[in-house]
Amino acid sequence: MTLNELNTLASDEASAWFEQCCASKTWIYMMVNARPYSDTNALTEQAKNAWAKCSNSDYLKAFTAHPMIGDVDSLRKKFANTKAVAAGEQSGTASAPEAVLQQLKEANQAYLDKHGFIFIICATGLSAQTMLEALQARLPNSTQQEIVNAAAEQIKITLLRINKSLS
Repeated sequence: MTLNELNTLASDEASAWFEQCCASKTWIYMMVNARPYSDTNALTEQAKNAWAKCSNSDYLKAFTAHPMIGDVDSLRKKFANTKAVAAGEQSGTASAPEAVLQQLKEANQAYLDKHGFIFIICATGLSAQTMLEALQARLPNSTQQEIVNAAAEQIKITLLRINKSLS
């Protein structure tokens, strides 16, 4: 997709394109309605500004579109529309030792049980061990702090997805 093509898509098609980057309906609406973008910098700035205007419920909606780190079954079943992107983002888990994957699974479940949403991290370029350490470090935080932390990670993921999807 080129920027010009994105600018000229019908609203429903543009919504579908942006949804692959972030699942918050509020964010998608703001992105679609801010078109046309003069360049990728304008697109990136709008993505950040729109995300900053979202509420906690918008953030939580976006988080639901992610598989748990290292959860291949979840990736296959629930996230078919973004599985190629998410799989690439989580490639650090592909060669991880079984013990680390098991610890990730257990820590992810503890995080979900405590906070009510899955652990969100911009996993691109991170090893499974690094993700596990980040998860363990963030697990004791308050849920409100984790919404803030996860939202900061989400916008990193969103910007990576936008840049990967534009040619």
